[in-house]
Amino acid sequence: MSAMDMFWAAPPISRTLAASACFLSIGVYTGMLPGYYVIWHTPYILQFPPQLWRLVTSFLITGKDLSILFDTYFLYTYGSKLEISSPRFSQPGDFMTYVLFVCLTILGLNIFITGGMVFTSCLVLAFAYTSTQDDRGMKANFFIVTIPAQWIPYAMLLMTLVTNGPSAAKVQATGLIAAHLHDFLTRLWPEFGGGFNLVPTPTFIRNVFAKPHATVERKPYGTAFAQPQRAGSGSDNVLPESWKSRGSGHRLGGN
Repeated sequence: MSAMDMFWAAPPISRTLAASACFLSIGVYTGMLPGYYVIWHTPYILQFPPQLWRLVTSFLITGKDLSILFDTYFLYTYGSKLEISSPRFSQPGDFMTYVLFVCLTILGLNIFITGGMVFTSCLVLAFAYTSTQDDRGMKANFFIVTIPAQWIPYAMLLMTLVTNGPSAAKVQATGLIAAHLHDFLTRLWPEFGGGFNLVPTPTFIRNVFAKPHATVERKPYGTAFAQPQRAGSGSDNVLPESWKSRGSGHRLGGN
């Protein structure tokens, strides 16, 4: 399997986030793309015309040097785990709804509280928190240390505090808050508070990610798969409607 085959076989949302973060960060740190044009800056969103791409690019700028590799790795690892195997996101579009909710919450917290401008570390921490909640009671490796799985996001936050200082840790912590808020609104409140899921997946997002179901027919020589028919198309007769009104016809060469 080639590298491109492996890429296209990966979960679509996670691979897109990871690849975009990697290439955008390389472009910024090599000077090919000015970082000023991709970080979050509220006045440029409120001006006309608004620079709406900052809503996306501010979540796709990793740290410098080796952080480009580590942030991309964690973004893909935790994201793909949630996308393909988490029981929280079993229906089409659930993971995309989660990503949108977490990003909007992170954005709001940073606009009104922390003043952060780059949110990739926040998104990574949110993914790590939600992912490790599914692994409670298990052990996980954090670099060379083995700790309970649910401690992983706090270890990541502690490392940021030690290496980059309290300001960076405060910004990153917004990802933890966003993920916990999503967990509370979609799982804790419905299960223990007697409520209902307050962050349901919108129908239009569910329709975008829904996969068409093929018809499966067992044959003596194997299994046959038929592609779904479009609405209004018949499968019993392949002749045009105008031909169906013709007579019985005559045999060629007959008298």
